[in-house]
Amino acid sequence: MISNANDSSAAAEKIAQPDSEVDAREHRCPMPLLMAKRGLNTLVVGQVLKLLSTDPGSVKDFQIFARQSGNEILMSEEIGDEFHFLIRKV
Repeated sequence: MISNANDSSAAAEKIAQPDSEVDAREHRCPMPLLMAKRGLNTLVVGQVLKLLSTDPGSVKDFQIFARQSGNEILMSEEIGDEFHFLIRKV
C-alpha cells in the first residue's frame, strides 16, 4: 500500500514503533534493499525496521523482497520525493 503525504504519518507510525532506522536516501538500486537487509539482520523476529529512500524503484523492490523473504511490510508511504517503509522481521 502506498499512501500520499495527505495521509497522516502519525497514524502510520501507530502501526508499529520502529526498533531501528536505516536512511537509504540518495542511494540507488540495489543499495536501499541491501541496506534494509543489513538492518533487518540486526533485529530479532517481531522487531520493526524503518527505512527511508528516495529511489522510486524501492516500492516495487520491497514488495518483491517481502514476498520472497516472508518479512512483512507494515507501511509503505510516499512523502514528497521520499519513500518510507516499516518492515517487520519474521
